[in-house]
Amino acid sequence: MATRKTSPDDPLAPLTLAVGQEDLLLDRAVQQVVAAARASDPDTDVRDLASDQLHPGTLAELTSPSLFAERKVVVVRNAHDLAADTIKDVKAYLDAPAEEITLVLLHAGGPKGKALLDAARKAGAREVVCAKTTKPAERLNFVRSEFRALGRSATPEACQALVDSIGSDLRELASAVSQLAADVEGAIDDAVVARYYTGRAEASSFTVADRAVEGRAADALEALRWSLSTGVPPVLITSALAQGVRAIGKLSSARGGRPADLARELGMPPWKIDKVRQQLRGWTPDGVATALRAVAAADEGVKGGGADPEYALEKAVVTIAQAARAGR
Repeated sequence: MATRKTSPDDPLAPLTLAVGQEDLLLDRAVQQVVAAARASDPDTDVRDLASDQLHPGTLAELTSPSLFAERKVVVVRNAHDLAADTIKDVKAYLDAPAEEITLVLLHAGGPKGKALLDAARKAGAREVVCAKTTKPAERLNFVRSEFRALGRSATPEACQALVDSIGSDLRELASAVSQLAADVEGAIDDAVVARYYTGRAEASSFTVADRAVEGRAADALEALRWSLSTGVPPVLITSALAQGVRAIGKLSSARGGRPADLARELGMPPWKIDKVRQQLRGWTPDGVATALRAVAAADEGVKGGGADPEYALEKAVVTIAQAARAGR
């Protein structure tokens, strides 16, 4: 069996502390340790325990010397919920960890069970951050890193479209990236994402809006017809168009500055500021006013004020695209 490594950056360090509440990242932290252990010793014994399965004396039993000197991984989930007597056992173990055993503690990172968290850090634990991704920019970075990890290329627009389509669930985002990487040859762009996630009404609505405010009339009309053919309610599309034009208007009249400063001023996330900045070229104040009137007319048309909601949307899309190009 291979000699044990002791680097705190190595998955086979005596103690790994996974801190946070993002389930996917917590599971990956465990999987990384188990994979490294089994690469070193295919017969590695893995014990994966919930906090209520670890009682006083249990850890000592699990970490006692084996007759066959086998490598072992002991995983303790929700370590912040451990009983006081069991925490004493874990702290005592940290003072003298056993050979060929890797202990993995999963801790939420809050005030509950903080004494154990502090003790693990003081013992030199290898720490893996598994915090919840609460910001759109964080989810966007996650998608980019997933594509990179798979050795695939995806355009920034594709990554953004995927986040818009899937939402905040990292498991679903990771699964979507894996599917696209496995199924699609060559670069992955937003058109590919649209084909795969036709049932995501909100995402397809924003695709129409993005193409329109970018002045790409033909692409916007194509996206509009595709969205309508897949059952996207027209009211969702007018809502997306309104949000797109209003964002252009807000940013075009705002003072210059960093995305973070503008985000606070305008009530937009920084990633949205960056995106709208790229769409601003060609817009004029008159163009924004024209586009807003077109959205209002389309909204009335799809809510019963017109005979043909599809025509009302097409007219709005063309008018917005023309307004986007007026200043070029």
